[in-house]
Amino acid sequence: MKFADGASLPDPKRLFNAELEGKSRAIDFHEGDGVNEAALKALVRASVKRNVDKAKSGKPRTR
Repeated sequence: MKFADGASLPDPKRLFNAELEGKSRAIDFHEGDGVNEAALKALVRASVKRNVDKAKSGKPRTR
């Protein structure tokens, strides 16, 4: 699961386990892995909020 601006998101439960180029970070899931659902939901919500805030501010999206 890739987060384009993952480097700028809070990750207190340390879900990110892969760093990609630029600001991107990711979570690699493997068969049999447990998932901290509450932490993942919080991370997705933070990502959505960041995207909405960026859209409202009129700043262009970065890739």
